[in-house]
Amino acid sequence: MELKFILEALLHTAQKPLSPSELKEILHKAGEEEGTPETAKQLGQATTDAVDAALRALAAEHEAAGRSYRLACVAGSWQFVTSPAYAPWLKAFLGVKPRPSRLTQPALETLAIIAYRQPITRAEMEQIRGVAVDGVIATLRERNLIEEAGRAEVIGRPMQYATTQAFLEYFGLANLNDLPAADELRLIPVQRPQSLLTVDPTLSTTPQAVAQPELPIEALDTSLPAVASPEDTASGIAEGQSASPTEARGYDQPTT
Repeated sequence: MELKFILEALLHTAQKPLSPSELKEILHKAGEEEGTPETAKQLGQATTDAVDAALRALAAEHEAAGRSYRLACVAGSWQFVTSPAYAPWLKAFLGVKPRPSRLTQPALETLAIIAYRQPITRAEMEQIRGVAVDGVIATLRERNLIEEAGRAEVIGRPMQYATTQAFLEYFGLANLNDLPAADELRLIPVQRPQSLLTVDPTLSTTPQAVAQPELPIEALDTSLPAVASPEDTASGIAEGQSASPTEARGYDQPTT
């Protein structure tokens, strides 16, 4: 009897996802039972690496078979999941359960910074985003997507934050290594925003100036600040660069 088929039977019966270490403990316990077959005693000595290799081989077989379900690893644990293509029939059978509200854009931006730069302090997040993040941090902690990860060894010893296992489950990731790399982020299509006319770099955008295209550019007191590419800003965050508050908003600092 092959190890992968034993694991398949366990995962089909389990009421929750199981990690390789949990499956190893089950195999070990079965091997110590009185009157257990010789095969069970041998498989009871299986290592965690052997269990993980068997799970990946089983997942590849199910993927190649093209069945309505597949074996997936989420947050380090394995479970059988149905293909999204069968969602209409499953919804009709099970009904639609209420789901938590979606994360807002500021929450997603802050969560991305934490995921790529963890552990990270609140001040470092604000330096990258250029805005206060107290309310966003409270929301992410309430959703159990981030947690405290000790204090930084700097003056004041501020609290650091990191993502949780619930974060991996929320986004369907096996581990943090499955996060998109910087090169992949550069391939995401983005629309470059149009330049905005301003009366002075220190003042907010003047809607009247934008609404009057006949106003000659020479009439302005200063030149326009250049708009940085959003993908350049995203790549800078992913590569570990700390952007200034002005650069984090996608604008160059005004010259004096």
